[in-house]
Amino acid sequence: MSDRRTLLFELGSEELPPKALFRLSEALKSEIVDGLDKAGLEHGAVEVYATPRRLAVMVKELSGAQADREVERKGPALQAAFDAQGNPKPAVLGFARSCGVDPADLERVETPKGTWLVHRFQQKGQTVVEILPGLLSTALERLPIPKRMRWGALDEQFVRPVHWLVLLFGGEVVPFSIFNLTSDRTTYGHRFHAPGALSLAHADDYPTVLEAQGHVMPSFAVRRERIRDQVEARAAELGGRAVIDPALLDEVTGMNEWPLAVVGSFEERFLDVPHEALVSAMKGHQKYFHVVSNAGDLMPAFVTISNIESRNPDVVRSGNERVIRPRLADAAFFWQQDCARPLADHVDALKRVLFQKELGTLHDKSDRLVVLAAHIAEALGDDAEAARRAAVLAKCDLLSGMVGEFPELQGIMGRYYARHDGEPEAVAQALEEQYRPRFAGDDLPTSNTGRALAIADKLDTLVGIFAIGQAPTGDRDPFALRRSALGILRMMVEDKLPLDLVSLIDVAAGAYEKQGMAVANEVRETIFEFMIDRLRAYFADQGVDPDVFEAVRLCRPTVPSDFAARVHAVSSFRNLPEAAGLAQANKRIRNILRKSGETIPEQVDADLLREMAEQGLAEAMSGMEDRVKPLLDQGRYGDVLELLAGLHRPVDAYFEAVMVMADDAGLRLNRLAQLQALSNMFLQVADISALQQAG
Repeated sequence: MSDRRTLLFELGSEELPPKALFRLSEALKSEIVDGLDKAGLEHGAVEVYATPRRLAVMVKELSGAQADREVERKGPALQAAFDAQGNPKPAVLGFARSCGVDPADLERVETPKGTWLVHRFQQKGQTVVEILPGLLSTALERLPIPKRMRWGALDEQFVRPVHWLVLLFGGEVVPFSIFNLTSDRTTYGHRFHAPGALSLAHADDYPTVLEAQGHVMPSFAVRRERIRDQVEARAAELGGRAVIDPALLDEVTGMNEWPLAVVGSFEERFLDVPHEALVSAMKGHQKYFHVVSNAGDLMPAFVTISNIESRNPDVVRSGNERVIRPRLADAAFFWQQDCARPLADHVDALKRVLFQKELGTLHDKSDRLVVLAAHIAEALGDDAEAARRAAVLAKCDLLSGMVGEFPELQGIMGRYYARHDGEPEAVAQALEEQYRPRFAGDDLPTSNTGRALAIADKLDTLVGIFAIGQAPTGDRDPFALRRSALGILRMMVEDKLPLDLVSLIDVAAGAYEKQGMAVANEVRETIFEFMIDRLRAYFADQGVDPDVFEAVRLCRPTVPSDFAARVHAVSSFRNLPEAAGLAQANKRIRNILRKSGETIPEQVDADLLREMAEQGLAEAMSGMEDRVKPLLDQGRYGDVLELLAGLHRPVDAYFEAVMVMADDAGLRLNRLAQLQALSNMFLQVADISALQQAG
């Protein structure tokens, strides 16, 4: 049994991209662990460390070598191995020579395909020292770095120039060369507080030495929580609460090795500016955490994280206040300037802004949105005039100074400017809600006008981009059409909107055709199927089984909220004890009908029902139809399937007693008509013959 020690690998570099730091560190850990597992090296817990100037992985109790293993090399088949005199043929001689043994030492192994000559031998396991260089090189090559860089005269590339390399197995330096560096036991601490070299006697000493001597908190997770705690504590001292965006917290963690929270303030006069603009300036430009009162109102204060423990904290504070003041002043200037003219004054200027070279200007898009948003609003029983007005103004704030400076405020500033101009509140709210949901899990619009504009905006882009042949392919989706499609479907499904997808695609296509661009029927069908594929992914994320989705899809419901109701109904139905038998019966019926090749009558002739079982099924179905129809009209699909489950006994009896494909043509066609009627009853909800494991 080989000895077990701690392995430490550290790559020291210039400042790594803060937004990517956590992802890089986790990827490095994953690649190293994967390499060790594939190499058969047993190990204990794995720790990952990441700061702006280092990526490191520590593996506890790593085995010093692979276990020895028995290897079997397969040679020629026995029947072709020897000549008539029993002498080995050249193939055997060559195989034995390659194995370093005499042909007589080869063993024979029986297999289902015959007897083969083999050579068995013990292969000694490689040591960690032998394995690590190749393993680490591969791990570094496989890191998710979209754009690598070269430095100096090196051919090797990495995300940033690398300056030092540590590779320790216990207290032993493992030889490894990369980036024109050779591994040793020397690391470096904080760039300012501890810039000198730090020698590591043992791999286990790494986090302690860095923190105690190097002024570096190496653990990303620990450092992140330290920052969170400090920010929350300093905000509480102000009598408020820090708003901590997880993405900003990760980015700030990636920018600091020795974090220290600093509180700053700004003039209260800036609070007259929409708070979203102030927050964008603080977060986007300066990476500050803003502070709100217990009532949720923005306070004239912020918390920032310094990477230096200054002897004069007031200098750090005043420096940060001095830096943020011009940003806030810019926001105040833009707000004042933008409010000097109505939002509607920008409508004509939209004619000079290209939406997409083949799809026209933003003004063209707004004209299409007027048509589509009004249609959706009417379908929802809402104010179509409000939807038209919102569509006219939808893209006007993109020409404002504020959105030009802070693009992430599109829609938000539209709401502020519309309210300032005295537009109806429904219009103002819709201008912001048109972009929802912006990302997975984002809030949906809460108003019907907002829903109408949001669906119209996304669907217009979808139809147009598909029409010009730029649909998503593979991983490429430059117009974020998958996200747009999912956003549309979430609104329709989660808000139970009675909107027909095919009809909306036709209306959107019609708006393009009024502007001179035809959208072919096959393109419209492709868009519909694209949306249904997104719906498949949506339900899969909710744990819906693929066969349940497929059972509904085969019936092609075109109203997504109705589609969802059917999915939930079928999911519940498949748990009933009768479901398995009825699913099998429906599969049998579909096969019989498909193979019959005959023109089946639309009506069942009661006079031709000769067997008691077919008469019993007809009676059960007749009573069921009257009970099912009002439930279908109300969309109560679960209740429908629960009622239809009551047919399992007459259906079972039917297949036990009735020969469907009778010689008598009249009887045969009548029985096929009865089975078709039975199948159609279920198809009013879903094709349950698609269920794979019902019951």
